[in-house]
Amino acid sequence: MRKVVRSVLAVIAGFVAASAVMILVESINGHVLYPELGEMAAGMTDREAIRALLASAPVGAFLVVLLGWALGSLAGGFIAAWIGRNAPAAHALVLGVLLTLAGIANNIMIPPPAWFWIPTLVVFLPAALAGARLAPGRNRATA
Repeated sequence: MRKVVRSVLAVIAGFVAASAVMILVESINGHVLYPELGEMAAGMTDREAIRALLASAPVGAFLVVLLGWALGSLAGGFIAAWIGRNAPAAHALVLGVLLTLAGIANNIMIPPPAWFWIPTLVVFLPAALAGARLAPGRNRATA
């Protein structure tokens, strides 16, 4: 039972860590790198207005989002593997799947350009597994 609880907590902690890194990078994106885009997006609730804003957003803004997603997944995979030390790759894989599902949900709620769907489906799993490979005290044969 302790292993199950530890595994669940490992994935939750990885998700929280990944989310924190992603929020940090996306905040930098909207306040420092592309402040005009951040100001225009502030308070927007109309789906069509958001779609129009994203259609006119520079590619660089989307690349920064992808960078944040990759760094967040890397950090989350590291944390999940470190806490769930008995099966680090499995914990990172579960986290990567959850982050991919969250990315898909994000794309459904805030529709990006069509090309952005491909990196959304690709970025989370490899980055989370790379984070697991960096975790200390893990069995190299399992990650």
